[in-house]
Amino acid sequence: MSAQTDMLDDRQRWERLETITIERLRLFEPEDGYVLAYSGGKDSDVLLALTKAAGVKFEAHHHHTTLDPPELVKHVRSSGAIVDRPKRSMLKLVQKKGLSSAIRRWCCSELKERPWPYRVVATGVRAAESARRAQRQMIEPANAGKGQRFFHPLLDWADADIWGYIAGRGVDVCSLYAEGHKRIGCICCPLGRSGTRDAKRWPKMAANLHAAWMVYCVKHPGRIQDPEGMWGRFLAGDLGRTGGPPQGCPLFADERPE
Repeated sequence: MSAQTDMLDDRQRWERLETITIERLRLFEPEDGYVLAYSGGKDSDVLLALTKAAGVKFEAHHHHTTLDPPELVKHVRSSGAIVDRPKRSMLKLVQKKGLSSAIRRWCCSELKERPWPYRVVATGVRAAESARRAQRQMIEPANAGKGQRFFHPLLDWADADIWGYIAGRGVDVCSLYAEGHKRIGCICCPLGRSGTRDAKRWPKMAANLHAAWMVYCVKHPGRIQDPEGMWGRFLAGDLGRTGGPPQGCPLFADERPE
């Protein structure tokens, strides 16, 4: 099969998924509209574009963590999403709780999770992202948020479908993808093992995070035997790991596994 035929097949696939997903969004549209979980990543950009194309009622919400890359903040602002700010910044939380890790992810519950009682939350979750997400159902109840349900209309989209749709429909995505970033989240997020790279890319924000960590260590004398060593492990993404695969943070107070 020629490369040209492969490209045609790819386009036919995402165009078919586009039609199906728009119909899904229309079919399950709640009377009060969707709450669209908008991270600013490529999947949520595709979801936002499809939701607009479907002509359904929705509000896109972005949970600002205060440690988001400036490029992501700029992109989110341009999207028109509602930016929900936390009660306390990441730096204040680190001063109180210490560093987050792959298995001790207090940052998710503090900064990214929010219950939406009796609402339908549409997400960009896809089965192709991980084995755990492959077990998700397209519509499922949340473990928190009374009467809240999740709707994953992109569940059967592959990575190639997402990028094909972005290219074919001219969807604007965060500029960090053009720099080679595969995953876009908080700076020095321990899940991505990109802390060392992020610290070089955004040195001022990493320095502020390090300073917050040192405040925590001063407040708890004797608790941390090697603060700088632990900081290095945090940047390397090795803090708290047990050898298993990293788990993604749940969305909007959903405590089920990724």
